[in-house]
Amino acid sequence: MTRNLILILGDQLNFDNPALEDFDPTQDAILMAEVSHEATQVWSHKARIVLFISAMRHFYKAFTDQYPNCLQASYLKLGEHDFTTLKAAWAQQIYILKPQQVIVCEPGEYRLEQDLVTLCKEMNTHLAVRDDTHFMCSKADFSHWAKANKQLRMEFFYRKMRQKYDVLMQGDEPVGGAWNYDAENRKTFGKTGPQNIPAAPQINIDAITQEVIEAIEKHFPNHPGSLKNFIWPVTRAAALEFLGGFLKNKLIGFGDHQDAMWQSTNGSQSLYLWHSLLSTSLNLKLLNPREVIAAAVTAYHQHQLPLASVEGFIRQILGWREFIRGVYWLDMPKMSEANHYNHTRPLPSWYWNGNTHMNCMKQSISDTMQHGYAHHIQRLMVTGMFGILAELNPREVEAWYLAVYVDAVEWVELPNVAGMALYANGGRFTSKPYVASGAYIKRMSNYCSNCKYKPELKTGEAACPTTTLYWNFLIKHYDTFSRNPRTALMTKNVDRFSAAEVDAVHAHAQYLLNHINNV
Repeated sequence: MTRNLILILGDQLNFDNPALEDFDPTQDAILMAEVSHEATQVWSHKARIVLFISAMRHFYKAFTDQYPNCLQASYLKLGEHDFTTLKAAWAQQIYILKPQQVIVCEPGEYRLEQDLVTLCKEMNTHLAVRDDTHFMCSKADFSHWAKANKQLRMEFFYRKMRQKYDVLMQGDEPVGGAWNYDAENRKTFGKTGPQNIPAAPQINIDAITQEVIEAIEKHFPNHPGSLKNFIWPVTRAAALEFLGGFLKNKLIGFGDHQDAMWQSTNGSQSLYLWHSLLSTSLNLKLLNPREVIAAAVTAYHQHQLPLASVEGFIRQILGWREFIRGVYWLDMPKMSEANHYNHTRPLPSWYWNGNTHMNCMKQSISDTMQHGYAHHIQRLMVTGMFGILAELNPREVEAWYLAVYVDAVEWVELPNVAGMALYANGGRFTSKPYVASGAYIKRMSNYCSNCKYKPELKTGEAACPTTTLYWNFLIKHYDTFSRNPRTALMTKNVDRFSAAEVDAVHAHAQYLLNHINNV
């Protein structure tokens, strides 16, 4: 009789996985499965599918190398079984093995957790869901913190985490005297553009990854995205190389221009800039956040790196990443249904190919389709901001983000899109909608210099759609914005508009929204 059936999910590729804590290769069974539904529930980018499956296959090989005497280790490959869903694959193994219990580390997606709970109840099998110790704040601890705070704000959570883990601290005070150096990390590149950009990282496409690439082209030929620029680590060794390269070559310049964007002819170099590209490795658990943070602090002390760069990088991991995961589990499934503004407009077709006259959207989406990547400002303040200004259906925008980015796992994708980009949850953990005119994009990039639209114009054929829709959004929600201390200043500009100007903005906005696929 099988003692435990241990399920290893595609984003749990660490040997310190809690599900393996008391693993006995002579009594326990292991199951990993590739199923088409995980690639088709949203129309996933080919690079995203390759990343997950290649990393899974590499982990399974490492696991069987470590436990060659494991009698019941099963890996179900695409094309070698008839299961379309993980639930079906799990059910078959439970039926055959009749384990005393099923063990799994907390899934990163509410849907999968509910599938497991339902299945084990239906099959009268005990389910043990173990706390995910990869994260530095447990669900229970976050819930306790949230109950003690009237507002959910990342900054205050981040300070607690800094104190708890003694990160960049001098006693009870932060190193440098300030908790947050974000104000120093918003510099533009100016007219000259970025200088001395570090080379884009590379990986070796080994036999396993090449086999996966061929399989994905065969099984998902019509899915979006290119595999020509696949650079993502699929093993822990490769992830550690990425971490080392970032600390050595990029962390020093990460802070100043982390919000800036640049269109250039040198391809991925200007796309990746000084960003770490470690989110995939963290989300697959090839890297542990503790070791990444410790390595950054060590580099700060040994190489006298700028505090603003190091603090900004650590805040993304110790602060935002942990906070977002906590909010996701605190608010699901309500978060997945939120639509504060009742937006219903379908996603424009050009979100899948970049075929738009708006150069900022064209570049951000084209880069995404070529690489499966865009950095946080391209996501938040270009593709995401257009989503809220154009009143797009949150469900469609959220599905798009989950589909097209290689680092997308629902616990991190959904709160960032529903909460940050679209304000669909009504400011549950943000103090204002993230909206701006085309002037912001012009200031933070060179996109506007190669665009048919002019960011300073609100109306007319040459008017920037982002600018027009921004003012239309402010006018439409004037009362709410004027009462919010963080947005009241924005509405002061609306007060200067004549009635004719307001009508003109509204009319042009309606024209754009009615012809959204042609902007």
